[in-house]
Amino acid sequence: MRRIEQPGPPVAERIQCVEARGRAFSFTMEAGIPLLEAARRGFAAAGFAGGVLNMRGGALGPFAYVMPALSKTPEHAAFYSDTFRPAGMTRLKMGAMTLGERDGAPFFHCHALWTEADGRANGGHILPEETIVAEPFEVDAFGIDGAMFLAEPDPETGFKLFGPVARAATAAKSTRPAFALRLRPNQDFAGCLEAFCRQRGISRARLRGGVGSIIGARFAGGDSVVPFATELAIGAGEIAPSAGGAPEAQLDVALVDYLGGLAEGRLVRGDNPVLMTMELVLEPLEAAGI
Repeated sequence: MRRIEQPGPPVAERIQCVEARGRAFSFTMEAGIPLLEAARRGFAAAGFAGGVLNMRGGALGPFAYVMPALSKTPEHAAFYSDTFRPAGMTRLKMGAMTLGERDGAPFFHCHALWTEADGRANGGHILPEETIVAEPFEVDAFGIDGAMFLAEPDPETGFKLFGPVARAATAAKSTRPAFALRLRPNQDFAGCLEAFCRQRGISRARLRGGVGSIIGARFAGGDSVVPFATELAIGAGEIAPSAGGAPEAQLDVALVDYLGGLAEGRLVRGDNPVLMTMELVLEPLEAAGI
């Protein structure tokens, strides 16, 4: 399996996990305000400070983003491009967002695919400080209670990354068990989730959202992405028993690589290692004691 050496020593805990509870809901992103504030308001109205959401469309403008890029120094295994600010209105195709906290304030990590005003299809990492909702659009969200994604320095990758931390539960009407997860580098994406579910007796589960990066990509249909640095959004994901009864992950993703290539599809199990991070919310559907 492919591997990229990170600048810092590997952290012993390869799957960072906090058990929580959560609830699925939908809301409308308000027009004329920053995307970050629109997301914060939507979660707050449902009684949550954070969680994950999925976008199946929408309009943004002004809009700012970065793409994955090669690192110019040995301090990182890969880095970000300069900031792009396309003119006019950008139309989202799909996207995934983690809403959490950074430096004591709400913050998000969001990867998406979109079409710019000149018709160019593109994708990358949306910048919360400079992106405005141009028209109202509906999103599907999953709020978490008892956990929060907090941006903290990560000595392994050299970045400040979201990871789940425990928080005191609130009065949010959380109806389902959930796990807030972060997968660390150089582990197979599907394999990590399958092992996690086996260890906890979870036979069926769904991914409520996910944002991260993998080392290139290998898809079930035979297609592949060779450039190693990617920005990935989870479109859909589930874990279900195989014919032999063991949990198997089916992961549908969209990504952009550092050369600007776009790809979508179902990932091959066992051959898609995490590059920097993978933030996820996993909802067990069938498990012991649930």
